Amino acid sequence: MFSNKIKIFYQLNILFIILFIFCIHLKSQEIENIIGIAKVIDGDTIKIDTKKIRLFGIDAPEKKQFCKKPFLSISSISFKKDYPCGEISTNFLKKKIDNKIINCKSLGVDRYKRHIAECFKGKKNINAFMVQNGQAVAYRKYSPKFISYENNAKKEKLGLWAGTFEMPWVYRKKD
Repeated sequence: MFSNKIKIFYQLNILFIILFIFCIHLKSQEIENIIGIAKVIDGDTIKIDTKKIRLFGIDAPEKKQFCKKPFLSISSISFKKDYPCGEISTNFLKKKIDNKIINCKSLGVDRYKRHIAECFKGKKNINAFMVQNGQAVAYRKYSPKFISYENNAKKEKLGLWAGTFEMPWVYRKKD
């Protein structure tokens, strides 16, 4: 009888330890809201107060990145010219945010100490907006969430999809 009580005591202690660890894990997974007027750094990064925020699940051309788009087509021959797609993507996000209050739901922090977040202007998801309009691509390496938006932008030849471009992660590796 005494040994049964000891077993029950140990089992309860183990259960409490597991529950404690689980609660700590849940606490670390809580979503932090970052709210304020955002400053645009580039097409997938903003800053609110002192917090740098990388838009989750998307990747936009780098600020100095150039892409190609057709400017003249004769029969089956198409002539392309370079254009500053990184700058255009950045300005597109600036125009969308337009010094309004932005609410970002931080999912964590990356190795550069930036918050990884989904951001909203009112109820409009800014991450989705950038991909829907072809100004960023779905960052499949981290999430499949925005792939359908990318597929539609590609089909409609919006933004980057109107021409040819290097995926931002490929461009960064070369730079």
